[in-house]
Amino acid sequence: MTARASRWLPFPVAAGAPRLYCLPHAGGSASAFRPWLGRLGGVAVCPVQPPGRETRPDDAPPASMAALCADLADRVIAETAGPYAVFGHSLGALTGFELIRAIRERGGPLPEHLVVSGCSAPQTLTGDAEGLTDEQVLGLMRGLGGTPESFLDDPRVVRMILPRVRADLTVRNSFRYAPGPPLDVPITALAADDDPRADVASVAAWRDQTIRRFRLHTYRGGHFAVLEQEDRTLAHLRTALAPWLPALTTTAPA
Repeated sequence: MTARASRWLPFPVAAGAPRLYCLPHAGGSASAFRPWLGRLGGVAVCPVQPPGRETRPDDAPPASMAALCADLADRVIAETAGPYAVFGHSLGALTGFELIRAIRERGGPLPEHLVVSGCSAPQTLTGDAEGLTDEQVLGLMRGLGGTPESFLDDPRVVRMILPRVRADLTVRNSFRYAPGPPLDVPITALAADDDPRADVASVAAWRDQTIRRFRLHTYRGGHFAVLEQEDRTLAHLRTALAPWLPALTTTAPA
């Protein structure tokens, strides 16, 4: 039996299956995780659709990280009936962390695991670039990779991309780390050795955000190495999820 799609979860989810909520990078959308669907055995991959893009073009983007996570926390608590985990890349990792803290504040069930990639630990972050011109935003995107150059050279595509990137930069710039108790959730962190946004040391600092087990895996490549090296990332996810899903087949990644 399959649960129907919703605003936040645009892809149908197998009813009763353990869930992996996947949160995209700045400017990204749920479709970034479409290739993962059906590739984690009995785990239902649940790409999260941020407001204002793809299947939610008429929904206003959130004004802040707090607003985004408050709404999403309520949805996760309401829609999750069993064990779940959270994966986030770049801004999605920071959102995942704040989402779990919002769920904890509400007394909701915590996830079995948090997997973060391409994001420095929250306690190490400072204010991001603000007041960028369109050309500066495009330059930032070119420097990070992950967006085809043909898209960035096409004015029609740029007009579609820029508003959602700017909306996510607003969310990122609204974030201020508030010290609090570490999570009672295991964390796996994925870092790339040539990532201009999050060096390996700053990603390793996520270890301070959990009282449970912490693991760090390093990739060769840039900011989107974790998404580009899909097979390896899925193998790391299987390893992270295996302790609470004994039947999940795991293959140790290189």
